[in-house]
Amino acid sequence: VLELLRAVQRGSEDRKRSLGRLRWALQNKETQQKFVRLDGSIRTLIGIFTSSLADMQMEAARCLHELSHSSDPAVAEACLPVTSYLLTYLSGHSVEFMELCLYTLGNLVIESEAVRKQLLPQGIIPVLASCIQSPHEAVLEGLGYVLSQLLQAKEAPTEIIPLVLDSVLPQHMLRLVCSGLKAGIGAAVEFAWCLHYIVCSHTANAALLSLGALPALTSLLLDLASEIPQDAPEGLELLVCPVLRCLSNLLAEETGCKVQIQDERLLIALFLILQCFLQQHPFIVQECLWLLNNLTADEPFFCSALLSLDLLPALLQLLPCSQMASVLVLTVLCNIAEKGPAYCQQLHRQPALPLLLPTLALPDPEVVGQCLELLHLLFLHWPEAAADFVTQGGHQALEQHQSTPELQERARALLDMVGQPLGASAFSPCHTTLSAFS
Repeated sequence: VLELLRAVQRGSEDRKRSLGRLRWALQNKETQQKFVRLDGSIRTLIGIFTSSLADMQMEAARCLHELSHSSDPAVAEACLPVTSYLLTYLSGHSVEFMELCLYTLGNLVIESEAVRKQLLPQGIIPVLASCIQSPHEAVLEGLGYVLSQLLQAKEAPTEIIPLVLDSVLPQHMLRLVCSGLKAGIGAAVEFAWCLHYIVCSHTANAALLSLGALPALTSLLLDLASEIPQDAPEGLELLVCPVLRCLSNLLAEETGCKVQIQDERLLIALFLILQCFLQQHPFIVQECLWLLNNLTADEPFFCSALLSLDLLPALLQLLPCSQMASVLVLTVLCNIAEKGPAYCQQLHRQPALPLLLPTLALPDPEVVGQCLELLHLLFLHWPEAAADFVTQGGHQALEQHQSTPELQERARALLDMVGQPLGASAFSPCHTTLSAFS
């Protein structure tokens, strides 16, 4: 490494070749650590990086990019002197060069708080804002990568997100996400995650809502669902996931925003997405159910739509998918049952009770507990369901939980209700909108 560095410093005829060999060597973690400790190493790279020789600049940029991959904060901090040049070169250079600079910046901000602290006063947010109208997909994807790394920093809610909100970035991010596949799926995915990190901070939701984030993301989800039966591009699930999360978290806020999206097509879109990704990408099922829960938690419109569109059988089929899917399906059913007798009557007409009996036999207390919650609501609002439950062997299914500490009180209360269907409730419902994963 020292020999390569000296060859580069001497400016010999094979300097470009030496830089190429150095770039290859810097893919090794130990070599990265040794290189930054060599006297003048970073200064030499910066000298070439800022020279007027384009091919040398590119090789130096590639060396710096390899260094930025290091997980050692000391290596990232050794690169501090180059950050201002990386920002400067985000304008007026080749697309490939800009892309390298962006990914180098993104890698550096992951590992080092010192780098982030230096980049903010240097004006990284305004510089990124000036790049977001680039016509080049590669530049936009790299820009989204840098932003997503910045927005995940621990200081993001107090120091970074306010600066982002004061810039033109949010509206352009929303525009690029909602252009979906037209802007390139890579860029759309990066900016969708950026929006997700902003929403998860809970400090910016009013600003995003004022930009029309809710109807825009809803419309995008409808568009994505319409693409699925045809020729869905590879990686579509990577865009669907953060879009679902953004909508879920926006709906979890007490903003009255549910009223703005009373569109039953959203439910159809959700079930199309569920059907498409169930086998190959089961994690999407959980994301869809989080959103479905938050749509139905307080809003009768979506509860009625789910029943009138005959989507309940498709929902019940998801019960055995996973532990979390079971809990969320049961929670959605609780949301519907809570709306009163008419809703419970419709649940009773569907084959819900026969599917709940096997659920009661599961060894998972959380799933069983949510199932008991649903039964309580059904029995309370529609006593005929209690009578059918008994004839199907439900009494015995409840008795087995009388000795389970966290379930016994609710199981006994339901046994009382089965004996006296119109009796008083021993426990009350506890389902609300849920913030999706942050």
